Amino acid sequence: MVPSQRAPENSLHISVFFDTLRTRQCKGLGSNHLVSLKNFIATQLSEASAEADLAGQEVSSPSLPSGAVIIPREQHPISRRQISDAALQVLNGLHRAGYQAYLVGGSVRDLLLGREPKDYDVCTDARPEEVRKLFRRNARLIGRRFILVHVQFGREIVEVATFRGQGSQELERSASGRILADNVYGSFTEDASRRDFTVNALYYNIADRSIVDFWGAREDIEAQRLRMIGDPLLRFREDPVRMLRAIRFAAKLNFQLDPGIAAAIPECKGLLAEVPPARLYEEVNKLFLAGFAQQSLELLQRYELFPSLFPQLAQVLAESQAPVGRELIQLGLRSTDERIVEGKSVNPAYLFATLLWPELLQEKERLLAEEKPEAVALQQAASLVLDDHRGRVAIPRRFTLTIREIWDLQARFHRRGGRRPYALLGHERFRAAYDFLLLRRDAGEDLTALADWWKQFQEADSDGRKQLIEAASQADTASEQALGPLQRSQRGRRRRRRPQSRRRNPQPAETVTE
Repeated sequence: MVPSQRAPENSLHISVFFDTLRTRQCKGLGSNHLVSLKNFIATQLSEASAEADLAGQEVSSPSLPSGAVIIPREQHPISRRQISDAALQVLNGLHRAGYQAYLVGGSVRDLLLGREPKDYDVCTDARPEEVRKLFRRNARLIGRRFILVHVQFGREIVEVATFRGQGSQELERSASGRILADNVYGSFTEDASRRDFTVNALYYNIADRSIVDFWGAREDIEAQRLRMIGDPLLRFREDPVRMLRAIRFAAKLNFQLDPGIAAAIPECKGLLAEVPPARLYEEVNKLFLAGFAQQSLELLQRYELFPSLFPQLAQVLAESQAPVGRELIQLGLRSTDERIVEGKSVNPAYLFATLLWPELLQEKERLLAEEKPEAVALQQAASLVLDDHRGRVAIPRRFTLTIREIWDLQARFHRRGGRRPYALLGHERFRAAYDFLLLRRDAGEDLTALADWWKQFQEADSDGRKQLIEAASQADTASEQALGPLQRSQRGRRRRRRPQSRRRNPQPAETVTE
């Protein structure tokens, strides 16, 4: 509900409510007859929605260029019942206020493909300030490069963008041609030209429920082809992240890249170095945490974009002596995809711990060759690897701490004497670290006996655990290393001796006599 625009309509509903009550009493229903307020409101809202739909059908769409194709409602499968309530509220609110309102982008594409959209984007001729004024407390402005409006209903957020313009003379660009700021508004046609791929330039018109197709996107969808709007070289220079978006859409939709895109990527791949690391981190998450991580990795390697994101890791994986590392990453990505398909949660920290593990091992071996202790080598290698990626793919600190814990606990699985297994079992990262241990075993590392022992330890009772610890401590005595400091709550307190001068009852010194 939009407070600024619905006040007259609400007043009308209240007036109709009391008129209806008076009419029913005049018909002899009596004052004791109970009228269901819930049913009455539902009926009135349904009638109001039907009137709005009829009114919307009478509104003609804006004039379109000759190249645009209008697909009427009878010729496409998208129904309003498939669109979320929040998106419909935004579309209808803008439409009733006299603005153009279109569902645009991936949501229209996914609906045509029979998929459930992850989110909904709306474009309009209303300026951001007008959208915020229309939806009041539900709306907030975001963005620097291009100002957007997030309209929130419950947990769902609908992103609303004003039509973008060409404005080539007004755009702020870098020396390589990358657009730095493009807060330029334009017309419906100009907005269609600013979209990146044809399949993302489909517009669902809430006024007559038709679809506007400017670039032959429907034919591209039927041919399972990803095609760029405009010259791919120019579009990649404007925004190098479009190369990663092309890989993501091709992996997600199982589409083939258009030859023009495939030819332009090798020439422009170096431009990814100009993209802020925080934005690259977001794109990596979209590539690997959306259910198609294996396909994304394959396409990144095929089009030589993986070294632009993880240069050192790409070099490690290219070496012939790293089959275990390559298998570890493949198994980790497969496990991530399976969890997403099953509706389970995934942690970016576990993903990056898997991706960077081969690089960590190589750095650790280099430090061990310099005769550094193993524990010190592991800590320094972790710091070097994570610091190196901070300038490329900026992993947030809250995840780097978890990554280090998963890595550190791998060495502690080998230390099974005394109370150490109990302390490790109670660690908050034990489950993630244990899953990572199993992943390493499945990738080919010689960890079968160790993984089986920890499985038995988790399932055993108190006596069984003691027997397992006794048997393991004898096997680990020769190779066991220092565990390191325990948590303060687990450390025994050492009692300090007072100096003799501060004792309560100091003993008198003995007199030495000759």
